[in-house]
Amino acid sequence: FSLWNNLKRIKLISYSLFPNTYYLITASARFFTLHFSLFTFHFYKVQGFHKIKIIKMKIILSVLISFLSLFPTTIKADDGFKSSLIPDKVWAKMQGKSVPKGCPVKRESLRYLTILHFDNKGKETKGEIICCKSIADDLLEIFRELHKAKYPIERIRLIDEYNADDETSMRANNSSCFCYRTMTGSLSKVSKHGLGLAIDINPLYNPYVKGNRIEPANARKYAFNRNKRKDIPMKLSADDLAVRLFKKHGFRWGGDWKHSKDYQHFEK
Repeated sequence: FSLWNNLKRIKLISYSLFPNTYYLITASARFFTLHFSLFTFHFYKVQGFHKIKIIKMKIILSVLISFLSLFPTTIKADDGFKSSLIPDKVWAKMQGKSVPKGCPVKRESLRYLTILHFDNKGKETKGEIICCKSIADDLLEIFRELHKAKYPIERIRLIDEYNADDETSMRANNSSCFCYRTMTGSLSKVSKHGLGLAIDINPLYNPYVKGNRIEPANARKYAFNRNKRKDIPMKLSADDLAVRLFKKHGFRWGGDWKHSKDYQHFEK
C-alpha cells in the first residue's frame, strides 16, 4: 500500500474534475502524514503494541486524507481567466453607455470576464468582457484555447471605453460583447449584443456586409472576395480556429448567413 501513489491518483482525479483549481492538500498531507507517522511509531513503540497497529493507522490516515481532498478546501488558480459578478466600479462606468436609461437587462444576468490574449503584435495583454451569464463559461474556455494557440486579437475592451458607440469600437478593431441596442437595420428588435449573447472578433478586418452597406465604414477593402484573398489580416473563415471553437460551443457564425454576412459576429 503506497500513500504517495494514492495521493497522486487523487490529485489527477481532482485536476480532471476541477481543471482550474490547484489543490494544496497534497503537500500539506505529506507533511502531516510524515509527522503523524513518526508520532504514532514512537507512541506504539513506547506502549509496546505490535507493528501491525502502525500500518493500520497509516491506512486509516491515507483514506481520511483522500476523502478530505475531494472537498472544495481549495485555492483557485489565478491563470488570468476569471468570471465574476460585475464590480461596482465597472457597473458605474457602464451607466448611460452600454446600459442606457431604462435598460431592462438586469445586472445579475450578466458577468464580468477578465482574460488574456495576444494582440496583433504578438504581445500578451489583458482583456475585459461583459456577457450574459449563460455563455460566460463558454467564452472562458474559448479564449483559453485561443490564448494557448497565441491567436491574434488586437484588443478586447469594454465598449464603454468608446462611449458605447459600435462604429467607433469596430473602427478601432475592438472585440466586444454586451451593449444594449437594437439590431442593425431595426428600430425595435433587441440585438443579441443587447442581451450579452453575441461577441464580435477583430471587427475591422471582418466587417458586416449587406449589399453596399459595410460596418465599420473603414472596412470596405476587407469586405469582398474574401474566400480567395490572403491579404486580409486576422481574417475569420470557415477553417479558422476561432470559428471552429465558437461553433464547437454552440455559437452561430455570421459568416454563414445567406442574405448578409457578419464575419466578425458569433451569437448563441
